[in-house]
Amino acid sequence: MKVFVWRHNKTHHSHSMINEPCLNNNFYLDAIAVVAANSLAEAVQILCDAKQGWRAEDLVEHPHEEFELGKPRLLFSNITGSIDFL
Repeated sequence: MKVFVWRHNKTHHSHSMINEPCLNNNFYLDAIAVVAANSLAEAVQILCDAKQGWRAEDLVEHPHEEFELGKPRLLFSNITGSIDFL
């Protein structure tokens, strides 16, 4: 079993990036999907079966991270809006 992680941030998206994959049919600035599955195809199918607007063709094309389960590790960390003052 693996964990598949997709993240796509369109905060600074411009018309020059028109061919960039769009992971979801909804308008978004930041999309994150984390799925446990045996393969990439299965992970994409699970997302699409959720009926949340995920786009299979772009999920396959967009870079993602794969983590093999079996040892402790950090899978995802996100810090937004922090100010480094120390």
